This record gives sequence, C-alpha cells and structure tokens, in this order.
Amino acid sequence: MKTFADAGLAEPILRAVTAQGYETPTPIQSEVIPVMSAGEDVLGIAQTGTGKTAAFVLPLLTRLAQDRKKPAPHTCRALILAPTRELASQIAESVRVYGQFIGPSYAVIFGGVKPGPQLRALSRGLDIVIATPGRLEDHMGTRGIRLDATTTIVLDEADQMLDLGFAPAIRRILSKLPKTRQTVLLSATMPTQIRKLAKEFLNNPKEISVAPVSRPIEKIEQSVRLLNASGKRAALQEILSQDDVERAIVFTRTKRGADRVSGNLEKAGLSAAAIHGNKSQRQREKSLSGFKTGAVKILVATDIAARGIDIDGVSHVINFELPNVPEAYVHRIGRTARAGKSGIAISLCDQTEQPYLRDIERLIGRKLATGDSDWAPGTPEAEYDPATEPHRMTRNKGQQNNRRRTGGGGQGRVAAANGGRSGAANGGRPRAANGEAAGEGAPRGAQPNRGPAKTAVGGKPAAGGGRGRGGKPTGNPGANAGSRNGAGNGGRGGAAAAPAANRQRRSNRSAPAAQR
Repeated sequence: MKTFADAGLAEPILRAVTAQGYETPTPIQSEVIPVMSAGEDVLGIAQTGTGKTAAFVLPLLTRLAQDRKKPAPHTCRALILAPTRELASQIAESVRVYGQFIGPSYAVIFGGVKPGPQLRALSRGLDIVIATPGRLEDHMGTRGIRLDATTTIVLDEADQMLDLGFAPAIRRILSKLPKTRQTVLLSATMPTQIRKLAKEFLNNPKEISVAPVSRPIEKIEQSVRLLNASGKRAALQEILSQDDVERAIVFTRTKRGADRVSGNLEKAGLSAAAIHGNKSQRQREKSLSGFKTGAVKILVATDIAARGIDIDGVSHVINFELPNVPEAYVHRIGRTARAGKSGIAISLCDQTEQPYLRDIERLIGRKLATGDSDWAPGTPEAEYDPATEPHRMTRNKGQQNNRRRTGGGGQGRVAAANGGRSGAANGGRPRAANGEAAGEGAPRGAQPNRGPAKTAVGGKPAAGGGRGRGGKPTGNPGANAGSRNGAGNGGRGGAAAAPAANRQRRSNRSAPAAQR
C-alpha cells in the first residue's frame, strides 16, 4: 500500500483524507489498515507520533460508510478505549475530520464532567463510543450503555491503561462484548501483561511492530545543569527569558510543584500556565488553548497531564525536576523537535536527583552535556559508562504496588503513588507515578497499599473522575504526541503511618462488603 488510494477506503473517507493534504500512509497505517479492513484482530506495537490513530479510525469509518444501519438505543457499533480524556478527545477529533462526509454518530465519554449529556447521547445509540475505562464502567453499571451489539473494539495505548491500574476494568469490559468481534490492541511497549491480555481476548491476531517516525533523539540538543535546589528557580527564569524560547514545556514531578513553578514564573513576568490532574476540565482546556494560540508561552505540566499534548512549535523542554522513571525523560523531550525541526531539552538536576540522572544516561546510552553548574558529580556512583551499562527501570513504590492489586467486587479506590492514601469507602482514586491521580475512573476492588487510609465522606462513589481534573494530525494523519491522564479526586500522598494503616485494615475487615 503506497498511497491512500490503494488502501481500499470508502470514497467519502478517502476524500476526507485528501482534503487534509495526505497522500502517503505511514508504516503503521500501511500495515494496520489492510488487516483491519479484512476483519482480522491486530496486536500492534507503535509509539505516539506514528500515525496510529488514523490507522484504526480510517478502516473503522470505511466499515461504517459501507453499512449504514442504525444502532439500537444504548448500544454502539464500535468502542475505542483510551487511558485519558485528552487522548479520547484527540481520537474523537480524528473521527470528526475523517468522517465529515458520512456524519457518523459518536460520543466521547470520560470523567470530570457531568454524566447527563453523555447518558443522553448513549440513549440514542451510536456508531462509535470513545471512552476512558472508568467512566464507561460507570455508565455500564447504570445501564446507560450495553456492549452486546459492539462488533469492533480498539484499545489504544493499552500499556498505559494497564500502568494506571485499569487491567481489571478492561477485562470486565471485554467480557461484555460478543465473542464474535474484531479486537485491535495498540501499545507503545509489549510487557508480559499485554501479551497475557492479548492471548486471553484476541483471536489469532496479526502482530505489527513499527518504530516511531521522524523522532530521532539526535535532533534534540540535550544538556543538564547541576544546581543546588535553591538555585533552580532563578536558573529556570533565566533560561525562559531568552529570546530563542518560542514555546516551552516545563516538567515537574508533582501537581503542587507545577502550581508553584507556574506561579513563580508569572511573578517574574513570564506568561505561564499549569496543567495537571487537580485542574478542572475547563481550566485544562483553557491552558492548552492558550498554549496552542501563543497567548501562553510556557506550559508547566506533570508527566501524566502532558501525555495528550500534541502541539507543534515547542522549542524548549525544561525538566525542572528529573523524572524518577528514565523512560519518562524520553517522552518528555519528545514534545520538541517535531515536524523535522530541532529542539532543546535542558534538565535542572540537584544533588538528590543524581540517581535519576544516572538512569536516564544509561537509558539513552550517553552522558548529557553539562551547562553552567553549582556542583560536579563526585560520588563513585556517578562514574560509569552509560553506553555499556544496562539501565534499570526505576519505579517508585506506588507503581510497584499498582501491579500487585488484587481484584474484588467493592468500589474502593486506591491512591497508588508515593505512599498515597487509599480511599477505603467509595470515592478515592488510584494515583499514578509521582503522585498524579490516575485515570478517569479507577479499577474497582483495588488493594490498599502503603499510605495511611482515608475513608471517603458520604460513602458514595465518585462518578468517572468526580472532581477529576481532567486534531488535526501533523506530518501524517492521526499522528499524535501521546496522551496525558485526566486525574480523579484521590486523597493526597502522605507518609506511611503504621498505626493508622493497621486501624484501617481492621476497619476494612468490619466494613460491609460493598464498601471494601
């Protein structure tokens, strides 16, 4: 398949693709479109920026164009699951753009917004539902939607959904689908959990693996400044005040840190906005819109919140705090050097972050160039050859615990990062790495972990994220920069206090089963 004209797309879909100026499919599109068009299951490994969204949206819309039967109320013909509200919204935009000449009925379902409009849309019956697992389960529980008529399901960024603790929810959702269906599972990585899920729910899938397109790390000028913690604020302001900074993303590890950095930049007279899980959907959309239009020059973000940012023209990425998972470093700096352009990534590292720097350098296979610094690495642990030593994937305790959860029938939610509190009744949400609240609706029956327990007031479940905070493709259709996670309203992380944890365990044993 050399051109989209060879792809067997329905005429109105091909016309929409042509109207966007696309002629040549990306490698993932060349591989996935024919397989999906033939009705086969797909197990695809493709990172963001490869055009994978259009790879599954185009054949899906072609099928709808060729069979225009009306779906029954409270059903959908195709279901697309995404880990975050931002990615779900991006997929919906692709459906709108490429389906403009057939007018498919579709809805985006995620938490952080009132469920009423979503329920009304679902009640009419839809061609396509694009949803996050948590809010979808909420609507399934109230019979807002049933999946017995769904013939195609796509799981986009499946590895991230599992990392956020959605494996039990995904299994429950898949179990409600007809046995005769098409299943498409796309993931940036292929860990054991993904293999197990594919073996369990996919039928003789065609395996497709595609490397990222035009995202060589060599195009990014990377450096690190070794600073005292007290010197980071001034260094950041000095970097962002330079004339060559057109548009910048600053990364922090925590939501509170994002707010603090954004506030300090504003005080210094720099146009900045923070985006993270505690921001409302409206606040997030306003900040992103301002960043896209140039009204806001600097976006301060947490790792999860930045997952869905797909914006060209980012000249600088600044790591105000180094990530504690080295792979996150690559995701962060990948926000620059797009569309063939070069970019600059600067990391500010204090002495406590030396282990994180070491792991990053091991992962990328070289040491970062050192800019103006306050200190020099002098410990034996810093003296290594990153090109030859294997890197270890550093996970915080919350991420490790996230993989040890056990299923159950209760509505309990778990704060899973950095010893975060668990919502023992109904309403707490799991936390992902670095204290970010994880997902639009968390897996049910999660096992409490390290932090002191916090019983939710009122005992009522938060609906699909409760107070959770939370395109046009570039280069090739459907290409995007990943997703960021909309966050629920889980309790804040706290120190693990053994007596409190013991009291909570006793409380959990005596609580009604519906609340555990």
